[in-house]
Amino acid sequence: MNKTTDKCLRGWSVLVFGTMILCLTSCKKSVTSAPQAVEQLPTEASVQEVTKEELIRTSQSWDGVELPDYFTGRPELVAMKYVFPAGQKLGWHHHPAMNYGVLVQGELTIIGQDGQTKVVHEGEAVVEMVGTIHHGENRGTKPAVLYMFYLSQKDLPLAVQHPEIPLE
Repeated sequence: MNKTTDKCLRGWSVLVFGTMILCLTSCKKSVTSAPQAVEQLPTEASVQEVTKEELIRTSQSWDGVELPDYFTGRPELVAMKYVFPAGQKLGWHHHPAMNYGVLVQGELTIIGQDGQTKVVHEGEAVVEMVGTIHHGENRGTKPAVLYMFYLSQKDLPLAVQHPEIPLE
């Protein structure tokens, strides 16, 4: 370590240590001068813990097909929010990259070109088909809200549309 680096590190140490002392002193003053503040602190019984729930863990899309290997090269992660109004149909398309999501409101029906169907309910996770043509539709009475996460690469489209295939 050279003298300049050593001097900088000592300066930062003094700054950090001084800030800690200032914070501790302030905390002590506010507790001793304001006993009502202590009474307002949450009790152990009122503190809620973080919970976790695994929604899905799989290496297959919803139709049972194995997911492809990851791309080589730098990944691009994309998060999207889709809102499907009641009765709305999304056109036929396929995804070049893996993606999965969680339906946070409503119900969404995904239909493969082969006729296979998956109904996704509120709170459920879904892993989309990769490279397989399909479409989605909201057959419910309220908007369907879907958060999707794509494991993609720069300049790769999230979906490739197939307008030549008519919706029924």
